[in-house]
Amino acid sequence: MPRTDAALAEAVCLALIAEGPTHGWAVAALLAPEAEIGRIWSLSRPLTYRAVDQLVAGGLVARKGSEPGKGRQRTILAVTASGRRRARRWLDAPVAHLRDVRTELLVKLELRRRAGLPLAPLLDAQQAVFAPMIDRLAEQAGHDPDLVALWRRESAAAVTRFLGAALAGESDGPTR
Repeated sequence: MPRTDAALAEAVCLALIAEGPTHGWAVAALLAPEAEIGRIWSLSRPLTYRAVDQLVAGGLVARKGSEPGKGRQRTILAVTASGRRRARRWLDAPVAHLRDVRTELLVKLELRRRAGLPLAPLLDAQQAVFAPMIDRLAEQAGHDPDLVALWRRESAAAVTRFLGAALAGESDGPTR
């Protein structure tokens, strides 16, 4: 999926639905700002339902009956075979930009953890994607007074440390 807010919303909702049959309210609850996924990247209830509707329209999620909820019926959502493949490809794909580490990569890592998938393959792939960028930024270090260049170098250094620490934590055993 291309990196847009709508595409990210759909990818996150798809990965959550791929965990097992659920309903839109439960997905939205996980994406609330104080919730498990929402503390990393949150999505409002209306935008969650819009993403779910797009997934259904795209044949990646199917509506499979309903169950009673507080005051009304809740529609059960289940991932389709193509949705399961799409979710897995997305969870396996490193992010393209350093700026996406704080949101998309952290969400992917948490969703992988929830699904019982190892983090190391994604962390290794992420390091490989970023290595050329980080090397170029390091070469430019010198005495460049440009504040934007300084920010990029320092951000890249922080991402490098984060990926290394996350990999080290994986070798010690799965993290929470």
